[in-house]
Amino acid sequence: MGTIDRPSMLRLLAPLLLLGSVLHGAVLAPAKAHQIESALQYLDGDLQLSSSFSNGEPTQGAVVRLLNADGTPGQELGRTDAEGRLSLDLSSVGNGTVDLQVDGGPGHRDYLELPVQDGEVDLNEVVMFPFSLVMVGLLVSVRRRND
Repeated sequence: MGTIDRPSMLRLLAPLLLLGSVLHGAVLAPAKAHQIESALQYLDGDLQLSSSFSNGEPTQGAVVRLLNADGTPGQELGRTDAEGRLSLDLSSVGNGTVDLQVDGGPGHRDYLELPVQDGEVDLNEVVMFPFSLVMVGLLVSVRRRND
């Protein structure tokens, strides 16, 4: 039986660790923990974000920010109000696709990919990411950098 080098071992362990943490969180998560669900719409020409927990409670005070290309927190756009709403001004954002994070605290985040053109968002092209896909993307990114 041969030995396994470190990169191969990491490739084998990373998915198992992710699965273990997901299962651990599902079994031991407190009763109040809920996924965040966000939606965008234009009201009177203003881009409105509405965000709530899966049980319907608004995500009051959630930080809404753009993410940098490397996934780190970028420009903060504001915080949701008591109804979980925030009016977004993207006029200073360059044309292209940007990642938006709604951060309601540890374990309570939502991610949206927004196509921006002249400060406007084409709502038909917005992509919403479940947190599990974001985590898998981070693992793939880490693996690529280490290979």
